[in-house]
Amino acid sequence: MDSKNIIAAISLSTAVIVLYSLFFAPEKPISNTNLAEKNKIEENTDAPSLDQKEILIQISREDALKENKRVQFENESVIGSISLKGAAIDDLTFKNYYTELESEEKITLLGPRNIEDGYLIESGFVTSDKNIDIPNAETIWSLNGNNKLTDQSPIKLSWKNKQGITFEKEISLDDKFLFTIKQKIVNSTNNKYDFYSYGQIIRNKIPEGLSNFYILHEGPIATLDDELIEEDYDDIQEKKFTRVSQKGWLGVGDKYWITSLIPPKDKEFKTTFDYKKKFRANFIATEPIELKPNGIIEEELKVIVAAKRVDVIDGYADSLKIDKFDLVIDWGFLYFITKPLFFGIDYFFKLLGNYGLAIIAITICIRLTFFPLANFSFRSMAKMKALQPEMVRLKELHKNDKMKLQQEMMALYKKEKVNPMSGCLPILVQIPVFFALYKVLFVTIEMRQMPFYGWIQDLSERDPTSIFNLFGLLPYDVPSFLVIGAWPVAMGVSMWVQQKLNPAPTDAMQAKIFAFFPLFLTVILAPFPSGLVIYWTVNNILTMAQQVFIMKRTTVKTVT
Repeated sequence: MDSKNIIAAISLSTAVIVLYSLFFAPEKPISNTNLAEKNKIEENTDAPSLDQKEILIQISREDALKENKRVQFENESVIGSISLKGAAIDDLTFKNYYTELESEEKITLLGPRNIEDGYLIESGFVTSDKNIDIPNAETIWSLNGNNKLTDQSPIKLSWKNKQGITFEKEISLDDKFLFTIKQKIVNSTNNKYDFYSYGQIIRNKIPEGLSNFYILHEGPIATLDDELIEEDYDDIQEKKFTRVSQKGWLGVGDKYWITSLIPPKDKEFKTTFDYKKKFRANFIATEPIELKPNGIIEEELKVIVAAKRVDVIDGYADSLKIDKFDLVIDWGFLYFITKPLFFGIDYFFKLLGNYGLAIIAITICIRLTFFPLANFSFRSMAKMKALQPEMVRLKELHKNDKMKLQQEMMALYKKEKVNPMSGCLPILVQIPVFFALYKVLFVTIEMRQMPFYGWIQDLSERDPTSIFNLFGLLPYDVPSFLVIGAWPVAMGVSMWVQQKLNPAPTDAMQAKIFAFFPLFLTVILAPFPSGLVIYWTVNNILTMAQQVFIMKRTTVKTVT
């Protein structure tokens, strides 16, 4: 088999695998719950349950926000409110992100518990002593001092039970996405009590617009004792996940957004992901805090409700020393390539002001990095092309003696110092980069709704034009499966031209199959992000330029 066929086989196989993974692959198995004894599910029966019986009547978001008194909050990144009923953070909108291109509607993530898509955060203390009243979802808290939460002014909430125990919360907000909740219990009695701190995220239903791609996790997520835990919504509906850990964090992740809880450090806690008419991700301390007579106990909880900007997520991971918090962004198994690739693209974006130009710049850098390897490969391929007439002659001469043919072919390769396998090296190098770039375009919010030039207004989405309406010249829309844009067509043409520079298969059937290959990849890559297709097209052009240069300087000794 010659190098060209090897390249075709590898490329075709890769394309099929990608297509299958994106659209047809089975759902991921439940993660990490069936491992060895170290991953065994642990239950702590001593700690009280966080279950609360409640009957809710669903109402509109507008009515829900008017139903209870609220404390407004705002900084440069988010705006929303905290309900004084339950002291829940249940209303949050991102100020700098919009639902659609050219839309004025901003992304709203959190919502009150009694709306259809309720999504909220609770925190507090629970006790196993049933004679003690503790704040719950129905508790009305009092506001003391500031009546608005900003990055300059925290708020203070309080509630006192009939037994003479006062519960207090001081909530502060930084200039981005971090809520810090300092919780206090003041005991004015002569009795001692045990309390367990907790934090809980509640989501009423699976969010609309779930990507549901095999390559992207969305749903409950955590790192517990340095181990990444990713559970799908379907998994949690079937089986509860529970783990006792010494350190870590937990949350619920969307493609571009994260809601997370960071428990108090150096204290063991139990994490639970479950579904009981709604999804819950929570932690509860496994060891109680003793509240002495006339004493005070305090605990601090960090809550991050963020857009998954890489600088923000990495910044919180470093400043708050949160173990592996950067994994809220699903960099994938090629993490060691994907994240550096993003930083490279982001560097050129800051330099050039356009992510499309940044992708082109990083493509050039990649080509330069592998220039020596490509040169070696192209020299071999150029010699293979020059040897085609001689190879045809040998096949005709020894058509009835395959062993002799193989010997003569190997002798020819040795004489001309040609490695028929070297032609596959460039494609093998490109495959991980291709996957990594696709991951970057797909998961990073920095690429979301970022334009290139002309008709490309979002590099993370497919080219919206189609050859079947002459790229928009004809006044009708085409079905989505027929949307084959200008950039995919340009990529296919560049691949076809590149194909002509390579040695053709001597077998007629193989030649016909190979001639179809550019069209096949054009159709396959049409639904991919336009930024990825731009990368592939530019890479093809640079490859051809390098290949032409090498071919002009390559000669062979054999005379046919």
